[in-house]
Amino acid sequence: MTPAARVQSSIEILDTVLSGMATEQALTRWARANRFAGSKDRAAVRDLVFSAIRCRASFAFLGGSETGRGLMIGSLIAENANIDEMFCGLGYAPEPLTDDERSTLKSPEDVPDDIAVDLPDWIWAKFQEDLGDSAAETAKVLRNRASVFLRANLKKCTQSQAVDLLKAEGIEVRCHSLSDTALEVTTNPRRVALSKAYTSGFVELQDAASQAVCDFLELPNAGRILDYCAGGGGKSLAMAARTEADIFAHDANSSRMSDLPSRAERASISLNILDEISSDAQFDLVLCDVPCSGSGSWRRSPDGKWGLSKESLSGLNATQTKILAEAAKLVKPQGELAYATCSVFACENRDRVDAFIFENPNWSVIADRQFLPQQGGDGFYIARLTRA
Repeated sequence: MTPAARVQSSIEILDTVLSGMATEQALTRWARANRFAGSKDRAAVRDLVFSAIRCRASFAFLGGSETGRGLMIGSLIAENANIDEMFCGLGYAPEPLTDDERSTLKSPEDVPDDIAVDLPDWIWAKFQEDLGDSAAETAKVLRNRASVFLRANLKKCTQSQAVDLLKAEGIEVRCHSLSDTALEVTTNPRRVALSKAYTSGFVELQDAASQAVCDFLELPNAGRILDYCAGGGGKSLAMAARTEADIFAHDANSSRMSDLPSRAERASISLNILDEISSDAQFDLVLCDVPCSGSGSWRRSPDGKWGLSKESLSGLNATQTKILAEAAKLVKPQGELAYATCSVFACENRDRVDAFIFENPNWSVIADRQFLPQQGGDGFYIARLTRA
């Protein structure tokens, strides 16, 4: 595919996304219908589409319309690229710009501040309220592609040994300050999944801030730890690599954990997967990485910021409150309850913890921490609680 043909394909995919289809689904459908496209073409189109979704508001402003065509025109303006070279109408390239389209084009310096943040108006107001002076920087970071991070599996190797193993396979990484197991991939990220270091369990894909959340926990050296909302099980594996305690993984949707047994085997880690939890089960530590808006990880899933509504956020708050109340019953008298989200919203983070303590005054916060995307990883919140 020529660069111009990639732009045309991106336009078609974006129109599908703007009509309501999830970005990943639209990309998959396009790939199946265009099997002639090579891996480099698919990767390039994917990058163009995700960049346009992340910067949907500002690209639409620059390009004159919130359509697939307008977004791709806006992306070229943002990059100071030659629009007429791409929109030339030759072969599989997009048709040339009309006079009407040219009359609506804007320059990057014309983009208003409230559009440049690439957030819906109500979310931008919430960012300003919750994050204060950090709001603009957080929004700016979320407009960019996220780094690929690996976690060195301490059950099998040290961080420095993982660096050497990956380098031998042509994958360059650097240690990241958020966690002593975090490795940021700087070259050849698409080689990771096929590397021996990965397939043999020496490293695992996991965001740096997600690793830092696990580091923040006070893991018992023995006893029982429950990952109550395990999802894919990344935090279960990270905790198991740091302690000899028995790790139990549970999720309300057990299908999310379908790959966890094979991942655990690859990492030489023993896990207990629970489809159901007995009402009288007790654990030394219960971690609740609850369902949330994902606002801290919108670089990876930019659909989220355009699809979130005030009503759906309120619904998430209710779910988070319910999970905290349920999980607290599973904590031993001298144990800890940990609450985590990949959100930057106060209503999903400390507000939920404070509401829980208001209803359960025998509990108190030991410590909590907010990680923001500008620190390198995703945005995360973690709080450790115990009975007073």
